[in-house]
Amino acid sequence: MTAIKQAVIFDMDNTLLQSNIDFPRMKRTVYEYLYQHQMIPQGFPWKEQTASQIIEAGRKHLGFTEIEGELWRLIGEIEAEGMKEAELEPFAMDVLEELRRRKVLTVVLTNNAVQAAERALRNTQAFDFFSHIVGREQMEQLKPSPSGIHFVLQQYPKIQKENWLFVGDSWIDGMAAQLAGIRFLAYRADQGELVSRGVSYEGMIDSLEEVIAWMDQGHMRNSNR
Repeated sequence: MTAIKQAVIFDMDNTLLQSNIDFPRMKRTVYEYLYQHQMIPQGFPWKEQTASQIIEAGRKHLGFTEIEGELWRLIGEIEAEGMKEAELEPFAMDVLEELRRRKVLTVVLTNNAVQAAERALRNTQAFDFFSHIVGREQMEQLKPSPSGIHFVLQQYPKIQKENWLFVGDSWIDGMAAQLAGIRFLAYRADQGELVSRGVSYEGMIDSLEEVIAWMDQGHMRNSNR
């Protein structure tokens, strides 16, 4: 059996799936809940932060574990509502089928709950393409932390780090990849935000079908090596 030497990690929301998660609402909900419980100070610049960054700020408070369950319940409700009728991004299925044909390992890494991610991927017939669905339960910290990527890489120690590629739409995906030391391919990302956040990237694509072309151009190590 030929060893798998190439692997791609996909972000889920707005990369693989056209979900309708209301991220501004989620961010406000997280901020208001943590502020209500005095986990973050007055004047905290929550509008400039992602929901995951606000959560990590609250996590520093000693009482965070006591209210964490309810916080994730509130977040989970917003996620479930936004993924009820999620559809695959254009060309996602074509790309997944081609990667399978080429024996490229594929993984999903999302800040969402694993159960919600699995449900959405099953509903779109994409679940069986992935060797792992990694959600926040497997992370010590949410993206932009590299924790989730470290978890993924630990599951496949025989695949060299330079042969991993992370495809995502947000600066938090790029930062996670950068901190983990793997390549990042930006899908419909805000280039200005990537630059302002200090996120490096291998390329910018507007369509998922460009993932295959990008790999064919030799940006990743040849799988036959």
